[in-house]
Amino acid sequence: MSAPAPLLVVGDALLDHDLCGRVERLAPDAPVPVVSSLRRIARPGGAALAACLAAADGRQVTLVTALGDDEASASLCRLLPDRVRLVRLPLTGALSSKTRVLAEDRPLLRLDDGDGRARERTDEACRAIAEAGAVLVADYGRGTADVLREALRSAAARVPVVWDPHPRGRPPVPGVRLATPCASEARAFAGRAHPGDESQGGSALHAAARHADTLVRAWQAASVVVTLGGRGALLSHGETPLLVPSPVTAEGDACGAGDRFAATAAGSLADGELTETAVRAAVHAATRYVAEGGARALAVDTAPAAPPRPSHDHEPTDDALRTAARVRAAGGTVVAAGGCFDLLHAGHVALLEAARRTGDCLVVCVNSDASVRRRKGSGRPLVPLADRVRVLRALECVDAVAVFDEDTPERLLGELRPHIWAKGGDYALAHLPEASLVESWGGQVVLFPYLDGRSTTGIAERAAATPQPTRRPAARRSR
Repeated sequence: MSAPAPLLVVGDALLDHDLCGRVERLAPDAPVPVVSSLRRIARPGGAALAACLAAADGRQVTLVTALGDDEASASLCRLLPDRVRLVRLPLTGALSSKTRVLAEDRPLLRLDDGDGRARERTDEACRAIAEAGAVLVADYGRGTADVLREALRSAAARVPVVWDPHPRGRPPVPGVRLATPCASEARAFAGRAHPGDESQGGSALHAAARHADTLVRAWQAASVVVTLGGRGALLSHGETPLLVPSPVTAEGDACGAGDRFAATAAGSLADGELTETAVRAAVHAATRYVAEGGARALAVDTAPAAPPRPSHDHEPTDDALRTAARVRAAGGTVVAAGGCFDLLHAGHVALLEAARRTGDCLVVCVNSDASVRRRKGSGRPLVPLADRVRVLRALECVDAVAVFDEDTPERLLGELRPHIWAKGGDYALAHLPEASLVESWGGQVVLFPYLDGRSTTGIAERAAATPQPTRRPAARRSR
């Protein structure tokens, strides 16, 4: 698998703080909760969060943002990972920061501080934009996109530009490949473009479609996608919209989910994907982000990576291990399912969709080509491993894929340590040698109903028995 393409992120960086504790009583002098046992967490916010999320996908990221000499700017720089190269613009005032007070992971209060704004562009920033193959603009209304507007306008004419707008910012430059407002932002921007449009009636989906269509024309954008929280996203090119639903209902901290959505969409476009494919990937990633604990789960990504495996299949497996670790650290439920998945069929999909609904992430453990040959014979697999992994990853219900070379997945399960190991109902516990292993760490084996008549072997046999049409010999050309 080729490495993800580099990405340039342009926008306003913030410094975020969370004060997390518990509430057991009200204050004696006022009816307000007393938050005790505080834990203090600092993390990148705004465009810096979007850059870190893109870097967590394995990309080399350049972040163009305004920073000053204040302590908040210095703290933010220390939090950026090595994959993020920083290009600084001068900042007037102190870097903006926000502090959330949370009790039992629920926000009680938010405090905003710092009113710094980007002062001017620099030659280095303009060069970075001119040389970029894809750009994400995370506009938080603090001036970075404004001072670089002409450079961004030129970039939009030649490379994919994704623009994540903010109510306090200006509209995207003409020609962006994709703009990503949330529903309330789309309503406000559409009202500015056509006063009165935001007040019209209709369902939430109808309103989102109308606002997206308005903004495609007003912004001269190739497409606008309106994010709808847990419902997914609605994509418009100015014609009939495409609704991309969330694969599951994710409960959790949604702070930063818009940055996760925009970073994934921009990264997919940088990799050469179609806009529709990029939006599907972004909906899936944002849903998984919320389920895994939001921005607070990012710290797990800084842990040392596992030693490289001798097999060439280590990349998807390492990604699966990181996904399982993030979900476990956030208190979620890790679900795993396994199989060859050679000629993916309706029975496979039904099992995987049912398995995903039982937890907060689904990791699919798939046999390598050599493992399939040992189990199924020399004529299998019909579909090579790389293609099987790609098809599985494209399913909305699948969060990650892991590969194992052995005949059974015990070694891989010992690394993943899922809470639930899902199997089709055609298996019995007596036939699952991995059952005792899963139960050894408190995990549970769960059987799901199996769709009768669906099997790879049956499909292959029917295909082989189907008569092939006789080709007529090509007619000779007359000379």
